[in-house]
Amino acid sequence: MTTDPWGRVDDDGTVYVRTSEGERVVGSWQAGAPEEALTFFRRKYDALVTEVELLEKRLRTTDLAAGQALASVDKLRATVREANAVGDLDALSRRLDALAERAEERRVEQKHAQEQARTEARDIKERIVAEAERVAEETTHWKSGGERMRELVEEWKAAPRADRATEQALWKRMSTARNAFSKRRKAYFAGLDEQRGQVRAEKERIVAEAEAIADSTDWGPTASRYRELMQQWKNSGRTDRTSEDRLWARFKGAQDRFFEARNAVFAERDAELRVNAEAKEKILEEARAELLPVRDPREARARLRDYQERWEAAGALPRDARDRLEGAFRKIEDAVRKAEEDEWQRTNPEARARAEATVTQLRDSISQLETRLEKARTAGDARKTGELEEALTARRSWLEEAEKALEEMS
Repeated sequence: MTTDPWGRVDDDGTVYVRTSEGERVVGSWQAGAPEEALTFFRRKYDALVTEVELLEKRLRTTDLAAGQALASVDKLRATVREANAVGDLDALSRRLDALAERAEERRVEQKHAQEQARTEARDIKERIVAEAERVAEETTHWKSGGERMRELVEEWKAAPRADRATEQALWKRMSTARNAFSKRRKAYFAGLDEQRGQVRAEKERIVAEAEAIADSTDWGPTASRYRELMQQWKNSGRTDRTSEDRLWARFKGAQDRFFEARNAVFAERDAELRVNAEAKEKILEEARAELLPVRDPREARARLRDYQERWEAAGALPRDARDRLEGAFRKIEDAVRKAEEDEWQRTNPEARARAEATVTQLRDSISQLETRLEKARTAGDARKTGELEEALTARRSWLEEAEKALEEMS
């Protein structure tokens, strides 16, 4: 009989393996020496060892799924239990038990990671859905809102998956938000079309009136009416771009026709009024030379009346010279009027009496302050001295101005 630590070959060629449960037959060897039989069945054991080592390595170095690892362990355990091999089968079983424990640990880890991934996926999709609902409820920038809604759908597709029930509930909210946005957008543009229709009708009315008065020769009222129509056009809002451009072209054409006709008439009239402008230029020169600066207000007023009569008699002015010449003549009138007012103020007895009273009051106040200042200096009161000096300086300045005004009235 030939023996081995883990098995033996009986004299009749029967091969046994030793395990913790005792011996069991693993085969029969009739082809050669007993040592060859043990070698043959040890190789079978070595092959099992290799399979166990490979599984250990896969579980250690790869992300092999726990379920798959446990299935492989169970399969190998059955193989080892019934193996026709000679070797330490109990050790292999213990190694498989350890692998099963690690696989169970991995199952827990993978389950936890899966739950965490689903939680993260739920959080991501909750954020996506919340933003979609906000866009659906609040956005009024329809183009950017539509683009953002499409981006959110793509973000949803790219996001990891949560559990089935959560996916279905969140997608239902997402679909509801998209539908709500589409309904709001359609309602807005439907209302906008109606509003634009009203604006278009209002501008059609404005244009019709503008065209009706385009050939009017009632220049002043018609020009005012065009200004009113222009304001109405601005206040009416905007219709669609095509109608807006078409109606504006008609309105501007009518307005231009009226103002071109008016400008032609005014240009002809202005040419006839050039002689009046030349006459008034001469009147201005004479009035400036004689009246300015005003020395005798009463005489200046009398001479001004003559110039005013000549000015009116000279007639209307052309538009391009009207503001300049009228403004220049008005400055002469203002200078004469101001000189009269100054003269009246200067000779007004009541004003002179008030000025004299002011001067007297200031002189009395200064005298009192000087007395108080002398006492404060004598007493060595520096703070009081400073206050009184400041008050005296102010009142002396006021007195100087008051005396100057009284002198001008003399």
